[in-house]
Amino acid sequence: MARSDKETAVAELTEDFRSASATVLTEYRGLTVASMKELRRSLGTDTKYSVVKNTLTKIAAKNAGVDLSDDLLVGPSAVAFIKGDPIDAAKSLKNFQKEHPLLVIKGGVFDGKSVSTAEIMKLADLESREVLLSKLAGAMKGTMAKAARTFDALRIKLEEGAPAAAPVVEAVSAEADVVAEAAPAAEAPVETAAEAVETPVVEAEAVVAEATETPAE
Repeated sequence: MARSDKETAVAELTEDFRSASATVLTEYRGLTVASMKELRRSLGTDTKYSVVKNTLTKIAAKNAGVDLSDDLLVGPSAVAFIKGDPIDAAKSLKNFQKEHPLLVIKGGVFDGKSVSTAEIMKLADLESREVLLSKLAGAMKGTMAKAARTFDALRIKLEEGAPAAAPVVEAVSAEADVVAEAAPAAEAPVETAAEAVETPVVEAEAVVAEATETPAE
């Protein structure tokens, strides 16, 4: 490879490392061209799967501030540069390896830290961000609907002159707990969304408390 070609390759790999949220290094020895195409399709457009030269990859990783162990750059290597959900990519690699045992998952880098093959396999067993957010959204929708019905019942009681019952406040608190239990603490964005739900519920409890202290006219 000419010097200019090497410099171009290193520059491209450096940018791939910098723009990726995670990288997985594999050995593709024995895989056919058709199998490689199948793997790329399964990884989707958010992951770039590139056959690389070990020496150039080592240089590019260093330029990008990524610490790669030398044992990850042995044999014919290909790197999955993941720009989407790392869990989805890990699932695709794991599923492909089941059907094509010749693919060797050597390790990689996730959130700036080196991860082993075993850790990548554990990552593949987690629920994806999309699934977690979908579950959280469902829990939030159900909780807010129940809270609305609770407040309607309270309003009717206050208008009729009946004292506000303590169980109403407890019901609101119970509904808030549903959201906290619905979202596993797998990703920061999901935790943030759960916290966002707690704020309106706390404010709602304050309204209930104030209404309880003020006698209905």
